Amino acid sequence: MVRRGRISPYHKIHQPRQSFMVKENFYDLGDNDTVQRHIKIERDRAKKLRKSPWWKTQIQKGLCHFCQQVVGADNLTMDHLVPLARGGKSTRGNIVAACQTCNKKKQLDTPVESILDQLNVQED
Repeated sequence: MVRRGRISPYHKIHQPRQSFMVKENFYDLGDNDTVQRHIKIERDRAKKLRKSPWWKTQIQKGLCHFCQQVVGADNLTMDHLVPLARGGKSTRGNIVAACQTCNKKKQLDTPVESILDQLNVQED
């Protein structure tokens, strides 16, 4: 992009870095106090949110966010789309109702990583 005779530094062509990261090695949760403190604070917030009318409305539907099956309110768990261990927060935008099977299958994946995994399985 040219502006007044100069080339913007943001539009330089860069060679993509070749990085081969194995998914298992990608998670560096660490045992440091900051991460553990963040998780504790957010779990406390999730407990408060679990008692809210908003959450009760979410589970009243009995619908799993991931598999879209009706499993009943008693079989739904609170799941963070971006896991707490990966910096996620306990907010309405990051919490969904999920069945236990989907919640266990998701583990520490973000929604984008889950979609990419599904695409990789389809290609194979």
